Amino acid sequence: MPRCDGIEATRRIKAELPYVKVVILSVSDEVQDFFEAIKAGAQGYLLKNMEPEVWVEYLQNVLQGEAPISRSLAGRILREFAASETAAEPTGTTTLTDREREVLEWVARGLSNREIADRLTIAETTVKKHLRNILEKLHLRNRVQLAAYAYERGWVRPGKPGSPSGPMA
Repeated sequence: MPRCDGIEATRRIKAELPYVKVVILSVSDEVQDFFEAIKAGAQGYLLKNMEPEVWVEYLQNVLQGEAPISRSLAGRILREFAASETAAEPTGTTTLTDREREVLEWVARGLSNREIADRLTIAETTVKKHLRNILEKLHLRNRVQLAAYAYERGWVRPGKPGSPSGPMA
């Protein structure tokens, strides 16, 4: 892009047309670039090395109100936060129900609503309801902000939801 980068373009688009959904398509899997894109207002952040079929699926998810990030980037974010995590206990999640915390953890790992529903054996509409409740309670706008918020506060750790460590699901 000759006049500005994707982050600046996102800022400009969102300033003029806040209802437009923006998904960044980038070669950078740097966590900082991801956070900058989200701060600029992007609803998603995908890597160019993903298969085109996956792009289509993620873009369809954006149209359904989800905010995708690539799983490899979600894994990298997990590793970054795990490396910098302090021994302090997570705080602030006490207003969330146990099920909402489970949904939050799967969202932070990059799963779609359908995938979360399958993992938790609940309806996709129920996942959406939990997600709306979580976003409302935490005063956030979308699932990407939720994932970033959860990681920044150490609420989500590597491993299966509900367990403090282990391989990423």
